[in-house]
Amino acid sequence: MAARRWWSLRRSVVERFGVAVLAPAVATGLALLLQPERELGATSLYVLAVVVASALGGLAAGLVSSILGFLALNFFFTEPLHTFAVADREDVTALVVFLFVALIVGSLVARLVDERERATRREQESSLHSYLATKLLANEALDRVLGDFAAALLEPLRLERCEIHVMVGERTIDVVRERAGGRSGSELIVPLEGAGDGLGSIAVTRRPELGEVVGEDRRLLDAAARQLTGALTRVALDEQVARSRVDIQTNEARAALFSSVTHDLRTPLASIKAGATTLLDRSVDVPPGERGDLLRTIVEETDRLDRLVGNLLDLARVRAGAMAPSKQPVALDEVVDSVLHRLSRSLGGVRVRTVFRDAPDVPADPIQIDQVITNLVENAVRFSPPGGEITIGVAPWKDTVQVRVTDQGPGIREDDRDRVFETFYRGPEGGGSGLGLSIARAIVRAHGGRIWVDGAPTGGASLVFELPAHDANAAPEEPGG
Repeated sequence: MAARRWWSLRRSVVERFGVAVLAPAVATGLALLLQPERELGATSLYVLAVVVASALGGLAAGLVSSILGFLALNFFFTEPLHTFAVADREDVTALVVFLFVALIVGSLVARLVDERERATRREQESSLHSYLATKLLANEALDRVLGDFAAALLEPLRLERCEIHVMVGERTIDVVRERAGGRSGSELIVPLEGAGDGLGSIAVTRRPELGEVVGEDRRLLDAAARQLTGALTRVALDEQVARSRVDIQTNEARAALFSSVTHDLRTPLASIKAGATTLLDRSVDVPPGERGDLLRTIVEETDRLDRLVGNLLDLARVRAGAMAPSKQPVALDEVVDSVLHRLSRSLGGVRVRTVFRDAPDVPADPIQIDQVITNLVENAVRFSPPGGEITIGVAPWKDTVQVRVTDQGPGIREDDRDRVFETFYRGPEGGGSGLGLSIARAIVRAHGGRIWVDGAPTGGASLVFELPAHDANAAPEEPGG
């Protein structure tokens, strides 16, 4: 390692010395060739040589070139020629002025070049920083961002190969970017350390003749490593926050499930137990009319309990991904008629109007679609005022068939029209278990359809779902569904 560093430093010094000697030598040759007897033209060429040497070799090369130009101007163009003696006092003054001007010009040019290189480095550093921030904010895949970042380091650092190895959370990501036909060389590994923990490393390789990554190149590499460390730390924190949010949501869902099941199971069970206890108590004289009412209450609460248990089982199947429909040609108007006939006893308090238009059969699972329509109708009955009207329509629409269930209840606010399909959401008015519409959405999506809420012209809400007239893949689930 020390030998390579010494050789790189030696090669750099030799290159700068070569530039410092070559520039005035070329200027001397051109001056002798073009204007061998005119000192003024030679002076201009030597100043130009100093500028070139300073720009290519830096301050040291510019100073050496100034001194060599001063000596050459004296030796080849000042009387007496080919000696370092000066016959005329004015020539001495001119030579001294030339030396000072050359030294000042060389210093200024070297400083300007150095400032330009520093500005370029700062721009590259800023570009790398903004690149990381932009890509990560755009939620691009982390392995792609790291790969592009490694590729972006090749040019400014003159690398043959760049490797990034990181561990974020439980993920290990390794990316490699290299030039086409890249050659092997010395490798430098820069660790990525954040908050006391090792996040990974950046390994860079250069060609041997370019030397090691030192000076401004090393500063740029260290800055890139710090930026990458900060970005990876933010990504890890974001993932930790996301996991915590999922855990919170899971716990809230479990709490909501426990609360819903506890309340909705205890209510019908309490009614069933009270009715059965009254009927079995021989000390209580129950008139025949009240006996019939108690028996009807037991039957209704048993049906309610059966629906709740069925919804809970359906919810479990939805979350287990076991809602794959068994499709066959289905006439949706016939399914609506079947549902209304089965629910006829619970529809006694409302009027039901059906509007059927000629609609083609759709590929669907009749049992699952029956459940969707049942849930929508029961929801409409729950929120309809006594004596209100429920309208159920079936109509073709483009390449789909729509089913629309409209009630005359209080309606659903714009802000809640997506939330009503979330599991356990009951809305401001409460009522129900908060499962029916969530299950309906899962079934409709499994058929490749969609479901949504519209406002009704006469008040209330319209729950609408549509199924494709031709077989379609299942629609993707939305987050939080």
